[in-house]
Amino acid sequence: MDFTLLVLIILLAFAFDFINGFHDAANSIATVVATKVLTPLQAVIWAAFFNSLAYVVFDLHIANTISKVVDTGAITLLVILSGIIAAIIWNLFTWYLGIPSSSSHTLVGGFAGAAVAHAGWSVIHDKVILTIAAFIFVAPVLGMLVSYFISIIFLWIFRKANPFKLEKYFKIGQLFSSATFSLGHGGNDAQKVIGIITAALIVYFHGTNPADIPHWAHITYHANGDIHHIPPWVAIGCYGMIGIGTLMGGWRIIKTMGSKITRLTPFEGVTAELAGSALLFGTEAYGIPVSTTHTITGAIMGVGLTKRLSAVKWGVTGNLLVAWLVTIPISMIIAALTYWLFSLLGF
Repeated sequence: MDFTLLVLIILLAFAFDFINGFHDAANSIATVVATKVLTPLQAVIWAAFFNSLAYVVFDLHIANTISKVVDTGAITLLVILSGIIAAIIWNLFTWYLGIPSSSSHTLVGGFAGAAVAHAGWSVIHDKVILTIAAFIFVAPVLGMLVSYFISIIFLWIFRKANPFKLEKYFKIGQLFSSATFSLGHGGNDAQKVIGIITAALIVYFHGTNPADIPHWAHITYHANGDIHHIPPWVAIGCYGMIGIGTLMGGWRIIKTMGSKITRLTPFEGVTAELAGSALLFGTEAYGIPVSTTHTITGAIMGVGLTKRLSAVKWGVTGNLLVAWLVTIPISMIIAALTYWLFSLLGF
């Protein structure tokens, strides 16, 4: 039964990565589609390639953080399964409504909520959860500030340039900026599912003599306890599925991100994506799982502010903020209810 649960967790984790790909596709391609630099089909192919390329670029800092959200020695495979199911439910619900919520916080909330239902708050690593929760606010604010200042710098540098020539150059620049943001998205979001699968392997083989753990599940650690190596199939599967999911689009959310927050030009698309990329690369280096959704939304708001305050549709951003705030607690509740349901059914 435990092995069946492990296999089911792995399959659902890959499914979550697939959903994450089309749910969060808007993060990396909304601006490049809105400015008509690429067609929607070209954009999703472009983003999918760089999402997958992240496999050879980034270390496992984010995966290591996610695997430490709860005490893996005190939970079960049923806890992890309930968390993933809750995350999938909330992701599909927000996708259907066209709300760019955070897949990252959905996954963390689901994982934590099921763990609390199983063993109480004591199994939660408060520092990790609080850091992730804090970036609900920090990520969009930083994205907004960085994109605002990049915009100001670019406006000063190119103040005497021909606007028509500049637009041509910035359209080319958007290919680079959207590629870097897609790379950051893949490195950040795929690793969160890597962390969940790693946690499942740790739980399943807990107490097993390391020499008896099969090669396909072998995990090694640094001296400080951080993950050093995971089975290659885990990383390849996660990065591959998020790339395939990106190919599926996610047009409802692209519409919100690309046009409903503020009207975008190629110049603004470049600055927003560069700001978002810088933040994703920086937080990945420190193992902080941030939301790519929150990051790029803040960055789009920042470029809107360079025109005027009214250029940003604050009513839309207010609705997005509400969705962001409720994501972790709602995911926790869904996961807890799922865990209790499974327990009542005798799983």
